Amino acid sequence: MGSQKMIMIGAMVLLSWASVVSGVQECSTVAALFSSCSTFVTYGSPDPFPESPCCYAMKSLTVIADTVANRRFVCRCLTGLISIYKPNSNTLSSLPGFCGVSLGFTIDLNTDCNL
Repeated sequence: MGSQKMIMIGAMVLLSWASVVSGVQECSTVAALFSSCSTFVTYGSPDPFPESPCCYAMKSLTVIADTVANRRFVCRCLTGLISIYKPNSNTLSSLPGFCGVSLGFTIDLNTDCNL
């Protein structure tokens, strides 16, 4: 992966994390990170691999979800994305496993994000 892409991803992580911490909790930040996975979620391929931009985004979400409140926030945002990608919600829920990360919750429409 090129250094420009790594810098861009790093900047996105810092900006998204700063917006969560500052209280400006908008799901557009999570959706922007998630957008690098949209091809897989929409079409079911190619499978993301640990060093792919999609997996870097998933890893970024684990950084954002560093507290209970932030994890609940990320959970609500991802649950909201399920309604957008509803026909392919199984691919959405499989992303953490492909990327080898744990978000601390299951990406599912029935997930209780308050736990």
